[in-house]
Amino acid sequence: MSNGMKVYKPRTPGQRGMTKADDSQLTKGVKPFKKLLKTKKSRAGRSKGRITVRHKGGGHKRKYRVIDFKRTTKLGIPAKVQSIEYDPNRSAFIALVEYQDKEKSYILAPQDLKKGDEIIADEKTPLRVGNRMFLKNIPVGTFVYNVELSPGQGGKIVRS
Repeated sequence: MSNGMKVYKPRTPGQRGMTKADDSQLTKGVKPFKKLLKTKKSRAGRSKGRITVRHKGGGHKRKYRVIDFKRTTKLGIPAKVQSIEYDPNRSAFIALVEYQDKEKSYILAPQDLKKGDEIIADEKTPLRVGNRMFLKNIPVGTFVYNVELSPGQGGKIVRS
């Protein structure tokens, strides 16, 4: 296991070079929070009902998890991580957080975020995993994710 990835031994030709996201950090036995789910219609290579790309389609039915990429509505309000969950619509895991005013939302989960951690989004906060702040207040060399191109726009790059 290296850097959040499970590396398989090449026991068969198909397993050579095979890696998978390490799901041991996911919270076990937790169902998605229903108020933050939406139905997702599968497109399957269709544009206006006509097949435009062959061999697309099938797969498992998915529900879309509504993720807060902006995290600006709750500036200065601490939130506690309730669970780390799998999201079928992206390669990153997501975290269900509950703010002090009992409102819940999904955020992208950074690599070392754990259940029970407290996070905060503000202009200047302590440098901890999961906290959100302006790029100008983050020291050089710090790993960042979910970066906005324009202030208040919401994360557009480095978000998986």
